Amino acid sequence: MSNSFVTVGSKFPEFNKKSVVSIEKGKEFKDISNRDIEGKWTVMFWWPKDFTFICPTEIAEFNKNYSNFTDRDTVLLGASTDNEYVHHAWRRDHKDLRDLRFPMIADTSKSLADALGILSQDDEKVAYRATYIIDPEGIVRWLCINDLSVGRNVGEVLRVLDALQTDELCPCNWEKGEETLVPAVG
Repeated sequence: MSNSFVTVGSKFPEFNKKSVVSIEKGKEFKDISNRDIEGKWTVMFWWPKDFTFICPTEIAEFNKNYSNFTDRDTVLLGASTDNEYVHHAWRRDHKDLRDLRFPMIADTSKSLADALGILSQDDEKVAYRATYIIDPEGIVRWLCINDLSVGRNVGEVLRVLDALQTDELCPCNWEKGEETLVPAVG
């Protein structure tokens, strides 16, 4: 396992992973890679393990906000180190996950989580609750990593995405539609 850490300003690592995109028979799986996000804003969020307690609350909240991401021309991707069959079973069996509108990426080899530097340091090596905003050039523009016991705030992810998409200076607590800052020249 690597000790590297992908941070703001870094190129997002190359990946090509099996993903669950549906529970409809014959349409369950698809490979997702960097090619699927080229030239697009992307939010990729990670959870530690399927069939747990906090994770479905976050996944369901991202799904509730799916149109808020697509309205911002942003691809939404979820990921964990569980395999695609576990993702499929969880999605099929959990009422809040059946109608997901974004892929559940299976990083079974843990290679992408390792490249990102987000694997826990215990024996299990699960992914932390990491969230990345990646710009259309494939550069990480924002990330947030929560401990395993703390769920994230989807509203904050959207607020930061809005700020980044202005390509302007946004003050503390800035919300979409508010004035941005103009540096004094002088």
